[in-house]
Amino acid sequence: MAFNVNAFQGAMKFGGARSSLFEVNITNPVNGISDIDAPFKIRASQIPSATVGVIETPYFGRRVKFAGNRIYPEWSVVCLNDEDFLLRNALEEWSHKINGAQSNLREFEAASPTLYKSTAQVTQFSKTGVPLRVYNFIGLWPADVQAIDLGWDQGDQIQEFSCTFVYDYWEVSGGITGNGGT
Repeated sequence: MAFNVNAFQGAMKFGGARSSLFEVNITNPVNGISDIDAPFKIRASQIPSATVGVIETPYFGRRVKFAGNRIYPEWSVVCLNDEDFLLRNALEEWSHKINGAQSNLREFEAASPTLYKSTAQVTQFSKTGVPLRVYNFIGLWPADVQAIDLGWDQGDQIQEFSCTFVYDYWEVSGGITGNGGT
């Protein structure tokens, strides 16, 4: 088919999804409630990938590929830091309770992973504010609360830091686009 801008516009129903129309919510198991600032201070994230591992088996000099187990890669967010350090403190406290800096011990009431693992959601919105899809992360915990860069040349910038989470799996629920990941 030759170039046809009208066909392209017709294929882009509703003008395409926008990367900036999202919200992240994280439930912190330290206090058992959602981190109130997360939807306002997480300025970047990702919709998670869907990866199935590959098992290669040699057969008469040729490699035959079979589907393996699902792989859930790390998930990262970029956070804005306010002078109250509220979100940063919550993530650091969660991390320290998983493994104490001085004690080298888990500081939850028991050693069970169910006490330090939690949940998070990424909601993708339409241009009219309707939730298109909600991705739920299950068994989530912060593996790396990353550094905050400081510098005298950064006078007109709000501090940012990243946090990398690991999780057991994700699923899709809610929204108007179906449940493709369930």
